[in-house]
Amino acid sequence: MTDRKALMADKKRIVVKIGSSSLQHKETGDLDYTKLDVLVRELCNLRNMGKDVVLVTSGAIAVGKKAILMKEHDDDDPIAVKQACAAVGQARLMMIYQKIFAEYNQVAAQILMTKNTIVDNLNRYNAQNTFSELFKLGVIPIVNENDTVATYEIEIGDNDTLSAIVASLVEADALLLLSDIDGLYTDDPRTNPDVKYIEVVEELTEELMNMGKASTGSSVGTGGMTTKLQAAKIASSTGVDMVIANSSDIKVIHRILSGQNIGTLFLAHKDERFDLPLYVQRMHLGEKSF
Repeated sequence: MTDRKALMADKKRIVVKIGSSSLQHKETGDLDYTKLDVLVRELCNLRNMGKDVVLVTSGAIAVGKKAILMKEHDDDDPIAVKQACAAVGQARLMMIYQKIFAEYNQVAAQILMTKNTIVDNLNRYNAQNTFSELFKLGVIPIVNENDTVATYEIEIGDNDTLSAIVASLVEADALLLLSDIDGLYTDDPRTNPDVKYIEVVEELTEELMNMGKASTGSSVGTGGMTTKLQAAKIASSTGVDMVIANSSDIKVIHRILSGQNIGTLFLAHKDERFDLPLYVQRMHLGEKSF
């Protein structure tokens, strides 16, 4: 049985991903400032412990829609409309984050990524250098996809996969995926009452990879369990332990890192043959990545 306390004790570089639905009030679609404040406080506390921290956050398109009074859950919007909403929303989202981080005397930075950030060797090298310098300066990078220019990210992409790519890029020790689910089940717990909960995944088999369903409990987010398993594949193959947990209580972050048995833990199995740029390239060509 995996000793989570021992496993998490030496984690020095943490990537935290939080989904769109976790940042908003279900009733209105407006940002949940209480959750945002707790999230920032948790991240700042990790930074105060001497850990490097990266936040991968969703929500730019949803925030932009609210700002210009568009319908919140219209998934049939043309790409150009989503890009415009992202342009408005990303600026608002960062402004809010900057204000809250400043309350805890913490500097935050914005990094917007596209597929080419990873696939292009020079871009990837420059991105790694940027992250490295920000860590040295004690800054917390806030990462999102550059939805204002990258149509394929909006159409196919998701921040589950992005967070695993970032974790690989910065050579993180742990990746925490926070969303509206408790972890990995053998089937969708919303429709099948006989499902079994999986506490630890020691190895990602093809059977497990095929278990994912392209569905999610939220109409705001873009990722279902399939994207989380894809993230686990990337994280595990590049030597990063990953945990999927429920974001209903943001304080779950420090509880997971203190070794509490929360969420599904995917143990890292570094594969020297795993080629991240090639994996991302194939993923966006629609090829089977696993």
